[in-house]
Amino acid sequence: MSAPTIPAPRTGYQRSTAKGSNFELAAWLFMRLSGVLLVILIFGHLIVNMWLGDGVHQIDFAFVAGKWASPFWQIWDLLMLWLAMLHGTNGVRTVILDYAERPATRMTLQVVLYIASLVVVVLGTLVIFTFDPCIAGADFQFCPA
Repeated sequence: MSAPTIPAPRTGYQRSTAKGSNFELAAWLFMRLSGVLLVILIFGHLIVNMWLGDGVHQIDFAFVAGKWASPFWQIWDLLMLWLAMLHGTNGVRTVILDYAERPATRMTLQVVLYIASLVVVVLGTLVIFTFDPCIAGADFQFCPA
């Protein structure tokens, strides 16, 4: 029985020809694109909410109600929510794949992650689109009298 040999340093590398799913490539590309878009969305959010006007002192129920009266800000916040959750979920999925050694543990952690992410996205979307600033007794300028 002979010992395995190490190939010569100048031996050509033989790339695997196995054709598989491009999911990991798509996930990698999504992380880069969503990261850039999230930076734009988040800094826009921070500038409008924290820098313009009275800063953090202006943020209250009426401020949020006024912003969400506009479909533009609803879509802005929805994009921020969805991209942040998908970006974060994909990142945690990668950590799970890297560090969970047993397949059962890996599957359990991924199922918990996907369920938690889905719950946050669904509830956040519902809040954004069903938010009613005109609760009983509300006296805001955009509520019908």
